[in-house]
Amino acid sequence: MSESLLYFFQQVINGLTVGSTYALIAIGYTMVYGIIGMINFAHGEIYMIGTYVTFIVVTALASMGIEFLPVVLVTALAISMLVAGSYGYAIERVAYRPVRGSKRLIALISAIGMSIFLQNYMRLAQGPRDLAMPGLISGGWDLSGEGPLALSLSYMQAIIFIATLVSMGALTWFISRSRTGRACRACAQDQGMTSLLGINTNKVIAITFVIGAMLAAVAGFLLGLYYGVVNPMIGFIAGLKAFTAAVLGGIGSIPGAMLGGLILGVTENMTAAYFSTEYKDVVAFTLLCLILLFKPSGILGKPEVEKI
Repeated sequence: MSESLLYFFQQVINGLTVGSTYALIAIGYTMVYGIIGMINFAHGEIYMIGTYVTFIVVTALASMGIEFLPVVLVTALAISMLVAGSYGYAIERVAYRPVRGSKRLIALISAIGMSIFLQNYMRLAQGPRDLAMPGLISGGWDLSGEGPLALSLSYMQAIIFIATLVSMGALTWFISRSRTGRACRACAQDQGMTSLLGINTNKVIAITFVIGAMLAAVAGFLLGLYYGVVNPMIGFIAGLKAFTAAVLGGIGSIPGAMLGGLILGVTENMTAAYFSTEYKDVVAFTLLCLILLFKPSGILGKPEVEKI
C-alpha cells in the first residue's frame, strides 16, 4: 500500500475517533430538541464539566496511591456521569422548566446565559489555564506499514470506538424497549396527549436532560484521556461542533446525530491533515451553513411543518 493511501486511512481513523465523541454530545442536543423543540446551548459545558471531573477523580486516586487502571477508569467514568447527570437535571429545572411555555427566544437566551454561567463558574473554581490530564493509556497496534506513515490504531482510539458503540447500543435499547423510553417517544410525538394518558411529562423531559448529560460526560471522559488537556472553554467549541453534527445528521434523529458526528469528525480531520489545522473550524461551520441553506432537515431528518 502506498504511503499516501496509508496516510489517508490513518486520517480516517483519527477522524472517526473524534467524530464518535461528537456524536455522543450531539445526541443530547437531538434528544432535547426532539421532545421540547428547543436547543440546549449549555450542553457543551456539561461535556466540559465531565472532563474536569475525570481529571479531578484521576488525580485524587493517584494521590491516594490507587493505580490499578480498571478501577481508576471505571471510578472516573461513573463519578463523571453522576455529576454531569446532576448538572443536566439542574439545568432543566433552573433554565428550562420555568420558561418552557414562553417563546422559544426566551428559552434560547436562558440556555446561553446558563452556558456563560457554567464557563465562568469553572474558570473561578479550577482556574483559566490548561490542565494536563495524566497519561493513563498508551500504545496501540500497527495495522500496516512501517515508520512515521504506518497505519496504526492506538488503545485509546479502540476504547473510544468500543465505548461509543456500547453507549449507542444501550441508548437504542433504552429508547426502543424500556417503559421510560416509550414515554420519551410519546412526548416527542405529542406532549399534550401524553399528559392526558397519565404520563408525567416533566419527569420524562428531566430524564431526557439527564441521559444527554451522561452521554456528554462519557465524551468528556474519553476525549479528556485522548487529548490530555482540559480548560473552561473546551465545552463552547465542542458544543458548537456537536450542534453542527446534530443539524447535519438531522436534528431530532438519534441515528442522524451519530452519522453527523462521524461525517464532521472525518471532514475536520481531513482538512487539518491536508490543508491546515487553522481551517478545520472554518470547514465545520461552513458545513453547518451549507446544510441549513440547502437541506435544513439534515441527512436523516424529516421535514416538519410547524403548526400555528
